[in-house]
Amino acid sequence: MYKVVIIDDEPIIVEGLSRAVDWSRWDCRVAGFAYNGKEGLDVIRRERPNILISDIRMPEIDGLTMVAALKSEFPYMQISILTGYRDFEYAKKAIELGVSRFLLKPSKLDELEEAIVAMKKKLDDAVRVYPELISDGPAGDEEGHDTGADDDRELDDSPASSFIVHNAIEYIKEHYADKLRLSDVADEIYVSQWHLSKLINKHTGSNFSEILNGIRIEKAKQLLKDPALKIYDIAEQVGFSDLTHFSRVFKKIEGISANEYRNRI
Repeated sequence: MYKVVIIDDEPIIVEGLSRAVDWSRWDCRVAGFAYNGKEGLDVIRRERPNILISDIRMPEIDGLTMVAALKSEFPYMQISILTGYRDFEYAKKAIELGVSRFLLKPSKLDELEEAIVAMKKKLDDAVRVYPELISDGPAGDEEGHDTGADDDRELDDSPASSFIVHNAIEYIKEHYADKLRLSDVADEIYVSQWHLSKLINKHTGSNFSEILNGIRIEKAKQLLKDPALKIYDIAEQVGFSDLTHFSRVFKKIEGISANEYRNRI
């Protein structure tokens, strides 16, 4: 049996989809549901569904980023979006990220059933190669790391993974001066810290600390052009709480000290 999760901030829709569709007809069962995106992500990570039917415009969550996070972390999950948001470019982007169907509310039952048939066919094809995709229980180790079939297959170079890494780096660029941790960035783009670390390394060849420090040092180089600024003030402005640490990182990246760099320019 394929597991289904339904997410919508309108309870009547969740109830309707759960009851109106004869899920057993397609060897499916509703394993969970949620009424907002963040709660939905918890349900998805707990149940690891094969099929997700979700609204994409919900409070406190960026629908496209949520879709990208899920397709990156669970590449074989089939996703159909059910929404009242009529925007062709938005729909196009969702499909590029791996959404199977983009259904507009109110959607007719036969349209929904056509989407289920299409998603089931893709799952059937995948299961022939990877039977473990329909395992009943959540897959993960004691730290919550994914140990299931989705692990490294078709995710590293997918549009969803590229989208996630791009968003992560943009977030780092905006918040480099904060006491930023990898977990902060992962929370912002709805993926696990472990998964984000793996994606960043795969796409950039660098780890989170190297990217963060690189951005901070580039900003510091700009500030060093102003002779009125003290080096310890610059270090603090770009996110280093310790001057010694700043000096060590600067020299490692640039090959010279911050003071030598300033003298040269």
